[in-house]
Amino acid sequence: MGVILDYKDVVIDRAEKNVLKGVSFTLSKGDFYYLVGRVGSGKSSLLKTIYADVPIQSGAEANVLDFDLLKIKKSQIPYLRRKIGIVFQDFQLLQDRSVSGNLRFVLGATGWKNKNEIEARIEEVLTMVGMANKSYKMPHELSGGEQQRIVIARALLNKPELILADEPTGNLDPQTGYQIVTLLHQLSKAGHCVVMATHNLQLVEDFPGKVLKCEGKQLIVG
Repeated sequence: MGVILDYKDVVIDRAEKNVLKGVSFTLSKGDFYYLVGRVGSGKSSLLKTIYADVPIQSGAEANVLDFDLLKIKKSQIPYLRRKIGIVFQDFQLLQDRSVSGNLRFVLGATGWKNKNEIEARIEEVLTMVGMANKSYKMPHELSGGEQQRIVIARALLNKPELILADEPTGNLDPQTGYQIVTLLHQLSKAGHCVVMATHNLQLVEDFPGKVLKCEGKQLIVG
């Protein structure tokens, strides 16, 4: 399997305090991992190191999608992020434009120029998440679950090898949350590597996957 991420003995600090140490794990194409742990245990910090929002203080190795995070330059970070799809708990959709307008904005910002290719890709990702008929709607016209599907569509635009979902069901009712987790598992089966941070251990039981647990400043790989 193609290795997506390789961390060896990584140390993660936030605001000059140590959050995690001795972090070692590998992610491969098609993996589905839950990232669990108490609030403040380092889950978000770990995810943020993967897309270079939090710098890694030290480590023997920290490679993500052929980028060396121990040496990455600021100018390289946008190129790393284009290979990663990020799904936020609070959606972060632009409220002043339609669903397709939101997706068009991201494609334009990441270098897409051809209008026909842009429209075709928007239609493709919306179909993948079951939202093909909602492209004209404004975010406020959508339910929470529909908005999260749009966020996943947005994360898929640049065909990422890695999808990071930070508490993607946190603001959703249980049934809608199950639909979102089902969708993320389907993406993993299609070859994307998915890491989903969650505090909902019922989801982990109902939709089995590998588990990474943040506890006592360590990452326990289950």
